[in-house]
Amino acid sequence: MKKNVLVTGATGFTGGALARRLLGEGCAVTVWARSAERAAPLAAAGAAVRIVDICDPAAVRAAMTGFDEVYHVAAAFRAEHNSLEAFRQVNVGATRILLEAARDARVGRFVHCSTVGVQGEIDDPPADENYRFKPGDFYQQSKMEGELVAREFFGSPLPVTVVRPVGIYGPGDTRFLKLFRPIRRGRFVMIGSGRTLYHLTYIDDLVDGFLLAARRPEAVGEVFTIGGPRYTTLNELVAAIAKAVEGPRVRWRIPYAPVHAAAVVCARVCGRIGVSPPLYPRRVEFFGKSRAFSIEKARRLLGYEPRVDLEEGLARTAAWYRKEGLL
Repeated sequence: MKKNVLVTGATGFTGGALARRLLGEGCAVTVWARSAERAAPLAAAGAAVRIVDICDPAAVRAAMTGFDEVYHVAAAFRAEHNSLEAFRQVNVGATRILLEAARDARVGRFVHCSTVGVQGEIDDPPADENYRFKPGDFYQQSKMEGELVAREFFGSPLPVTVVRPVGIYGPGDTRFLKLFRPIRRGRFVMIGSGRTLYHLTYIDDLVDGFLLAARRPEAVGEVFTIGGPRYTTLNELVAAIAKAVEGPRVRWRIPYAPVHAAAVVCARVCGRIGVSPPLYPRRVEFFGKSRAFSIEKARRLLGYEPRVDLEEGLARTAAWYRKEGLL
């Protein structure tokens, strides 16, 4: 008998990869989307597409029927001019709506996708799941609040697991083009020392983590960080990307503090006049805030083991960028 599963956020990179893996396993996959057009590739792959507003309690209750597993990946992602309340509507309010509907519909397992961003900058890396919360922006704040809502259901009749992905990359994603392109073209400038720590997760490994979180009994009522096999300094990461894209060695470096100060001033001034700033503090903070995590809990309780090392994952990603004409 086919397992009936629901994936929210399947029109995005992570949710789409998860839905395709589930289809490949022979599951009956339903995806909820805002438009049929955006979900057309998934429909062509065999998923059942339903137009459901996850912020509408009545619509969610009516559509939450017959699912063995629910993967809640949908989220309001970073948008520079969104208010905290706009983020909360989706990342907190819709999360509660889905959890309550899943509980009432007696769903077999609910996996909630959070983010390591709820812990913000890591002062003494690597951080495990019990490390303090320190969200750094509206998105991270709302995701923290949404995770806490999911954790309210630990011990309830609904079996709930929370997954916190570390920085996600791989073929199909374009967020890291802002690193790959300038490195490939010899135009990358390191801001700061480059000794800041960063941690990545290859998309296939993340999907493995989601499936283990949904199917291992040890996962119920737990929070898991899912990441790649190791973290690196930014200097090491940039060197690895340069190798993957066959780009020149990175030579340019500028101090962190004045660039960050300029970004803060730029954001304030542009905010007052209602235009998008050319330089965001958050983008500069990528170079100054360490983000390195322990995946030992997932290894111990779930048997999670990332299969794609960093060099191989970067090479696959670079090959996809070339194929798509993006480099």
